[in-house]
Amino acid sequence: MANRFVWLFLFSVVGSFALACNIPVFRYALERWRPDPCQIVVFHAGPLSQEETQAIGSKLPQRVEGYGSKLMGNESDLLGRVSFAEVDTLEGEHKILWDRLTDRIEPKLPYMVVRGSFGPSKWLNVWEGMPNDLPNANLFDSPAREELSRRLLSGDSVVWVLLTGKDEEKNQKARKLLNEELPKIADEIQLPEGIGLPGSELYSEVPLLVKFSVLEIEKQDKKESFLVNLFSKIRSEEAAGGEPLVVPVFGRGRALEVIPAAELNPRLMTDLTLFLSGACSCQVKDQNPGFDLLINCDWKQELFLEGTEPPPARSTGQGDRTKQPQLLSIPPGR
Repeated sequence: MANRFVWLFLFSVVGSFALACNIPVFRYALERWRPDPCQIVVFHAGPLSQEETQAIGSKLPQRVEGYGSKLMGNESDLLGRVSFAEVDTLEGEHKILWDRLTDRIEPKLPYMVVRGSFGPSKWLNVWEGMPNDLPNANLFDSPAREELSRRLLSGDSVVWVLLTGKDEEKNQKARKLLNEELPKIADEIQLPEGIGLPGSELYSEVPLLVKFSVLEIEKQDKKESFLVNLFSKIRSEEAAGGEPLVVPVFGRGRALEVIPAAELNPRLMTDLTLFLSGACSCQVKDQNPGFDLLINCDWKQELFLEGTEPPPARSTGQGDRTKQPQLLSIPPGR
């Protein structure tokens, strides 16, 4: 399994010979990579009344689009998009999704399926149920995700989430490995040179640090049921066996991978951290590994001053030496 991640490190090294910019991946993702909106499909029988549509919409955050009124603002504000699918007239992806659903269960209508993006044209069902069940699903909000956004916005480069398993001895081993190795790795990491020069500008006031932290989630924590179920679904075999899972999270709540604790070791941790701390040689989000967690945070508002345009999705101005550089002072060893 460790070999599965080696290409990340190699990619960051090979790409460094033709860098598009020198911003570390974790910081580039924080400032420029918008989280992918989830898809919320509402299956129903017969036309829904305006009152029924609004009742469903009232159970969703304001930054979800498509349940009666157009959300004001641009796409960077969206948490998700709602689509309504009448089961008697289904076509395309909705029909495929419905057929797969009814192969497993006999859903009572209306029925909701929430899908998250896991790469180009790849979607995973992350939650399903009756609309009335939605408020208890912790789909967009939970204490752990609030803490994740707080840490990332305060300067943590990567937050390593530890989802505990059934075996406390394995939990303690994973805990010990993370807490002992991450400070060592942070001391060894050197950020790319040239940060702040044209094409490698920083746009937010979040301090640029090499700082890693550990956030622990207990598998039995009902407030974290969404994250627990999501990570367990991605690593179903290991989760069923009670294995702790480790998830490095960076940027605007982007999970790099879900790693069984038994496969975690100092070399793998170092390689993944080198990738996330290295120059962002590939600026296209969809061409990078990882998936976005559903976090109800207005990243644009938190990162940039009101009235300030956020940076472009990709760096511009490479080689434009007429632009005034923003020079940064980076501590030694960073």
